[in-house]
Amino acid sequence: MTSDRNRLSGPLADPTADAGYPDTHPPRMGFFTDTSVCIGCKACQVACKEWNLVPAETGELDLLGQSFDNTGALSANNWRHVAFIEQTVTPDRPPVDLGMPAIGPPAGDASDAGDGQVRWLMSSDVCKHCTHAACLDVCPTGSLFRTEFGTVVVQEDICNGCGYCVPACPYGVIDIRPGDGRAFKCTLCYDRLGAGREPACAQACPTDSIQFGPLEELRERADLRVTELHERGVDEARLYGRDPQDGVGGDGAFFLLLDEPEVYGLPPDPVVTTRDLPSMWRHAATAAVGVAVSVALSFLERGALERRKP
Repeated sequence: MTSDRNRLSGPLADPTADAGYPDTHPPRMGFFTDTSVCIGCKACQVACKEWNLVPAETGELDLLGQSFDNTGALSANNWRHVAFIEQTVTPDRPPVDLGMPAIGPPAGDASDAGDGQVRWLMSSDVCKHCTHAACLDVCPTGSLFRTEFGTVVVQEDICNGCGYCVPACPYGVIDIRPGDGRAFKCTLCYDRLGAGREPACAQACPTDSIQFGPLEELRERADLRVTELHERGVDEARLYGRDPQDGVGGDGAFFLLLDEPEVYGLPPDPVVTTRDLPSMWRHAATAAVGVAVSVALSFLERGALERRKP
């Protein structure tokens, strides 16, 4: 058992042991999504829906008018979301050359200078399976729990639909399913992990943009990938959710990004929303004691005045 048991924020070496599992538990598993090789094919979205029997939403096959995005965001019916971010290429932001096969403009075309060109940033978003999961902290029924693989899973059969988890998530991942009333999100294919298989989305990814494995190995792999991109001149490459020192203690699903997190619709500095619960309860308890003392003193003073009356 770790010495930092039941802490609500800060670095936590082993959240699985912190949840009460024996020291013989499996290594923490997770996702590393390298957006630099994502081609936006949405194979991950389809595989996720098919394996987990996630229902389609009305109009899901219609594009939103935001490039080729047809889901918009993660939701109870979309556990994977492939974002398409279109950016105009300017002289101070040249196209990112990742060595991927491509068809360039005709020789001598004026667009060679970068004027009017558009680049796509594509990324497959998913639940982050936080080290400190606020959704799990606030769940009153135990529907949300930490698995032996360090992931966070919803047991929909005991979810009462209270919705406390929805505002608790700093990433806006978990959601209530319309017409059902219960909360749903990515389970990192918990059933497949138990059978020794990789999640459906990672298995379906044709470019290995979604990589699955022990979290420590993925972090080492991600560090090497960022170093490689920097050596190739892609200075804007950065890791998001990899740092155990961040506001959620590091994510179980982290990303390599080619621009600021906000460009991808991600919060720049996420913080576990239950971090301040202990101090809030202390302040509330102090206020309650103060009110109780004030009421008691008022009754004592009133009693003393009554006794002084002739």
